[in-house]
Amino acid sequence: MDARRLLAADELDFRRDAPAIADEFRLGFEAVARIDRPAVSIFGSARVPDSDPAYTAARATARLFAEAGWAVVTGGGPGVMEAANRGAKEAGGLSVGFNIELPHEQESNPYLDISLEFRHFYVRKTMFVKAAEGFVVFPGGIGTVDELFEPLTLIQTGKVLNFPVVLFDSAYWADLLRWMRDELLARRMVSPEDIELLAVTDDPAEAVRLVVDEHTRRATGSPAEPAKADAQ
Repeated sequence: MDARRLLAADELDFRRDAPAIADEFRLGFEAVARIDRPAVSIFGSARVPDSDPAYTAARATARLFAEAGWAVVTGGGPGVMEAANRGAKEAGGLSVGFNIELPHEQESNPYLDISLEFRHFYVRKTMFVKAAEGFVVFPGGIGTVDELFEPLTLIQTGKVLNFPVVLFDSAYWADLLRWMRDELLARRMVSPEDIELLAVTDDPAEAVRLVVDEHTRRATGSPAEPAKADAQ
């Protein structure tokens, strides 16, 4: 197929899919509107078992958010997502899952109060940002890293208000942060304030404090405190 025929095929696909995409956005915004309290989006690997330290930490972190009166939003699947939804439910909080339709089916976990499945990643990621006052990112793979850099790009370019992005597990993220400093920052591809958008912790209570305190600061108009991306 030559380039013109390929472009024509893409245009036909867009015309066919546009109503479905618009409907996904509508359903997503309606689901977000049902979240009646501040919310945090929590990300991490779908592959970790409940014996993994990341599962344990995500469950504890989400429980603390729920105890603070926050909703917990995840991708709705297994692993870290299940852990976070489970922790929120155990504390009597609001547990939200925005799942994705995949070739290898990712089933929703059983700890959801609000659940919605998307076909398109970009619609789903919009809802993660729309719903949240902050992100907490646990160890994960390509999808997790994608979900990490999405809000960083939006914050850096001023498309959304600056909100906390917290990396959990300093050892896991140390090499990524070192690369950002030694390569991106050293070559002036990012600014120092871009690196400062990230905070790092190994403590569930600290992860919660970083997000909740920033939300309180905004509500009261207090001065901002910079995040700290300390990689050893």
